[in-house]
Amino acid sequence: MGFGQLVIGPPGSGKTTYCDGICQFLNSIGRETVIVNLDPGNDLLPYECAVDVMELISLEDVMNEFELGPNGGLIYCMEYLEKNLDWLHEQLQSKCKDKYVLFDLPGQVELFTHHHAIRDLANNINEWGWKVCCVQLLDSHHCSDGSKFVSASLVALSAMTMLELPHVNVLSKMDLIQSLGPLDFNLDFYTQSLDLTRMPQLLEEREEGEAEKYGRGEQ
Repeated sequence: MGFGQLVIGPPGSGKTTYCDGICQFLNSIGRETVIVNLDPGNDLLPYECAVDVMELISLEDVMNEFELGPNGGLIYCMEYLEKNLDWLHEQLQSKCKDKYVLFDLPGQVELFTHHHAIRDLANNINEWGWKVCCVQLLDSHHCSDGSKFVSASLVALSAMTMLELPHVNVLSKMDLIQSLGPLDFNLDFYTQSLDLTRMPQLLEEREEGEAEKYGRGEQ
């Protein structure tokens, strides 16, 4: 039996950087860890991956051959991977057995909130003997605006209900949060989300302020 993480999140949230850092840390403390790249559009990897889906299919090739955009191309790639799970199973058994595995996944939000491909992939990985949890990264800049934070929270909730896995939501790029200016609430409010009843009032106040500012501009 092995263990691992499915690392998901919107584009630019830091999934690849997270996988690289966690892999280095776990290996440094004696936990043998490898990374599996399941993003067919990520050809600039800062780490050495044990398994690379681009050996099976690449987003660029799909877009060129079928004249698809990046979103449609990614869906095609993940559905193609789903139809070729024997390839992935063989790769995991030969290169990742008894190791802690980090699965670096694409950033297209629909794949983990609406589409079945990643959910089915996770179910198969569990059946193959790996017990995985889901780590969802969300950029901390969403804390700078109430409406962005609500949107990010709903995306996280959609992924949790869709994937049906043990789930950890992580605010990434916290080293940059000070550059966003003062937050409306302290950091615990955003990390625990225990009392969101204050959020609608904040949004209403902000809308009223913008409306007042816009009205003055017209005068």
